[in-house]
Amino acid sequence: MSMKRILLTGSNGFVGSYFLKKYNLSYQINTFSFLNNNFTDLNLNNVDVVIHCSALVHQMKGASWERYQEVNVNQTLQLAKKAKQSGVKHFIFLSTIKVYGEESDICYYENSSTNPIDYYSISKLKAEDCLRNIETKDFQVAILRNPLIYGFGVKANFMNLVNLIKKIPILPFKNVKNKRSMVFVGNVCFILDQIISLKQKGIFLAVDDEALSTTQLIQLIAKCLNKKVLLVNIIFFEKLLKIIKPSFHQRLFGSLIIDNTYTMKKLNLKKNKYSTEYGIKSIFQSNN
Repeated sequence: MSMKRILLTGSNGFVGSYFLKKYNLSYQINTFSFLNNNFTDLNLNNVDVVIHCSALVHQMKGASWERYQEVNVNQTLQLAKKAKQSGVKHFIFLSTIKVYGEESDICYYENSSTNPIDYYSISKLKAEDCLRNIETKDFQVAILRNPLIYGFGVKANFMNLVNLIKKIPILPFKNVKNKRSMVFVGNVCFILDQIISLKQKGIFLAVDDEALSTTQLIQLIAKCLNKKVLLVNIIFFEKLLKIIKPSFHQRLFGSLIIDNTYTMKKLNLKKNKYSTEYGIKSIFQSNN
């Protein structure tokens, strides 16, 4: 049986680079960059699957709606139309859990109603809708929605928390009762691999097998770092944080729970390939 030919975008990004490294012997992978390559020259004639990872994600300095629309919606549709015209049978789109909304005590499922509230998630949902509109039995679309993805090279808020644990031996996060679903980049790619192997279409969710509280996450990171961290309760800390840094408060004390039982069943999987502990350890080991 010949190897499936894949066209991968976003191969310098977090998920794309991991997929390229881990699955380059399983598939014949070619890459394309909207930034560095010419779209007119892109030849998709012999491609079996397109995995579209590239996107404009949250910009610290902010970006206009037009920019999100251009990159996340227009480029996605442009690529999908070209793929369809070229006879590609399977198009996989990396989306985000944020299409459902923000932190919530309500669990999110594949078929939960959507309520995106920022430019990034609104543009991702719009792209999903555009893809579904051009789907046919010969051009099948799979959408993979992910929460926070972590692993070696993770940046932003996750790294801020790691650095906090490295530097400060006493932290005010004892007995935080929230639950947060995250996903190790290896598990995202494991699910992508299954979607390709089984030629699946529809909406899928990638998430680690268990959701952790902020307290549990800090304890796990500390364990992987071999650091002793004392967690304490500080009266008013949470209320103060809510006033001073509401977005931090939301992430540290809010819940975001995802149930992907349907995804796992559809992909014939009992559990993920990697545990959360393995994933956290990999942040500190470049060879994973």
